[in-house]
Amino acid sequence: MSLAPGYQPSRMLGGIGLAIAATACFATLDTTTKMISASVPLAMALWCRYFFQSIATSVVVLPSRGWRVLRTANPRYQCLRGVLLLMSSMFAFFSLQHMPVGEVTAIVMISPLVITVLAATVLREKVSMLRWVLVVLGFVGTLMIIRPGASTFSWAALLPLGLVASNAAFQILTSQLARTEDPVTMHFYTGWVGTLLCSVLLPFVWVSELPWTTWLAMGLIGLMGTIGHFMLILGYGRTPAAILTPYLYAQIGFAMLGSWLVFSHLPDIHALLGIALIVLSGAAGAWLTLRESRIPRPLA
Repeated sequence: MSLAPGYQPSRMLGGIGLAIAATACFATLDTTTKMISASVPLAMALWCRYFFQSIATSVVVLPSRGWRVLRTANPRYQCLRGVLLLMSSMFAFFSLQHMPVGEVTAIVMISPLVITVLAATVLREKVSMLRWVLVVLGFVGTLMIIRPGASTFSWAALLPLGLVASNAAFQILTSQLARTEDPVTMHFYTGWVGTLLCSVLLPFVWVSELPWTTWLAMGLIGLMGTIGHFMLILGYGRTPAAILTPYLYAQIGFAMLGSWLVFSHLPDIHALLGIALIVLSGAAGAWLTLRESRIPRPLA
């Protein structure tokens, strides 16, 4: 296997390990969110999650970078990116209120397939027939989890699709901004935009009479989100995205494990088959990206 310039095997293995650890953090975040979703107002839980991330990022970044970290050529798009991630968090909170963690995580993993559709329809990029087949397989897997028309179907099963849509828009905007913007600046704006927006609603939803275990759980949500994002950034700095992507599907396994340990829930056979289709199509898409990146192209 020919490695991308600047990448070394030992660093790539470290990047894969960081990515898998990040998925464990995200699965822990989701499982904990589901635990407190029935007793904590949405805006309050999101405020704690973003406030913790913003403070941790500021403590790490400001001593070395100062207020220069705020410099950006696209302040409106930086704010829009923060709004999109906040929307994703809101959809995730509502989805986890009504659905098991593993199934929600699996549906979210079709985001790369949705990005493929958007790249073809909005950005007018050329998409191969094989990629369209993978997109169809991924959506079939999603339908097997949601099962519209079945007796167990409810409107809440559509909430993860809102999460997928907002997350796909977030990823596309991120890929566009990453060409010219500092990743640290992007991460800084994302955290503080979410914190400020949630702070507007905080006086109306604040609940002080909560068990200490709930406060601990909200702290854990912020901690896992912060550590997970930092690990993922470090992982992408060591390993090409096309190689790293298949390992991100480990989050489904961690989510199913957390759902079993905390809520004694295991997906039924239809959901398991749907999850398998999503993992297969997503991993195959990452392999196809890696394969296409190795094909020599004629000079213009």
